[in-house]
Amino acid sequence: MIMWIFILCLAAFLLWTIFNSFFMPSLPKKNPAVNGHPLLSVLVPMRNEERNVKSLVASLKNSTYPKIEFIILNDQSTDRTQQLLEEEIGGDSRFTILQGAELPTDWVGKVHACHQLQKAAAGELLMFVDADINFGPEAFQQSIALMQQKNAKSLSGFPAFEVAPFLSKLLVPMQHFVVFFHLPLGLANYASFPAATAAHGAWMLFDRKVYEDIGGHQSVRNSLVEDVHISREIKKAGHRMLLANITESVSSKMYDTNKEVWEGFLKNSYTGIGRSSVMAVLLTLFYILFYVIPFALAVIGIFMLKPLLVVPYLLICLQQLYVMLRTRQNPLLAFLMPFQAGAMIAVLLHAMQKSRRRQSYSWKGRNYL
Repeated sequence: MIMWIFILCLAAFLLWTIFNSFFMPSLPKKNPAVNGHPLLSVLVPMRNEERNVKSLVASLKNSTYPKIEFIILNDQSTDRTQQLLEEEIGGDSRFTILQGAELPTDWVGKVHACHQLQKAAAGELLMFVDADINFGPEAFQQSIALMQQKNAKSLSGFPAFEVAPFLSKLLVPMQHFVVFFHLPLGLANYASFPAATAAHGAWMLFDRKVYEDIGGHQSVRNSLVEDVHISREIKKAGHRMLLANITESVSSKMYDTNKEVWEGFLKNSYTGIGRSSVMAVLLTLFYILFYVIPFALAVIGIFMLKPLLVVPYLLICLQQLYVMLRTRQNPLLAFLMPFQAGAMIAVLLHAMQKSRRRQSYSWKGRNYL
């Protein structure tokens, strides 16, 4: 009886994920209409991004949106970022390179870089993108068109992720999973309810006037999850913020090493749940029960020739497989779901421990409490 209740719960999670996903719109197909073609300022913070310069500049140059400017801020890089930017940009007049100012003590590095970028922008629309993304020629036009169609003032989305290091195969796919499973997308996209908000800083589009009215990045200057917090400010001001499925047009290679994966998730995981110990414990128990234990049951079921014990594992893999297919991820990674859940628990508990001990998180050579 208990096993059947367990199976029904997991089946319900699968059905909810499928139902919930229909409330996340995808970018329109090729050559969507854009009203008025407002000037778009594409703003890119870069700190020690020499490995990403060539692919990023190539994506920017290939953009087909007609009224556009590209502003890149070299945030005190110590590698060859500046040299490579100059070489790759050449004489393209659409590009401007800024040099980042010293980081004030009460600001997070990326947030300060974005703040400097917007002050140099002339566009009616502001598009903040990360240096580690690649995107199709029409991605900007598709994003603007969808934002206009839905009468939103901001749009964000999680890219399709390239997952080379082993840890990225475990942790990175959980970003999409958490959004499709835990975030009520109907409230996120069709209600001004700040708590139901998600965003990804790699792809954030704003109406310039609304962005300035809420105080821009200065309003979230000390946030490690500024993408979510600035989106909440949009909603608090009574405007619509749209979370879209951008994976058909935008991809990202966030990390090159396992160390980078761990540090990246370490700074965001506990902070992302409001540094709540209670929430961290509840999430840990939930994921152990529903997403780690099914693997142990499957192993027992195989050895004891009890097929019913394998069903929970198959259900959680199906749930992750559905998310993978919707977001252009490698579907074979869905079978690692118990290990992905375990890795998410591990990084969350480690981040909580560091926070409680007042130990700093490290990212791109800077430390944050």
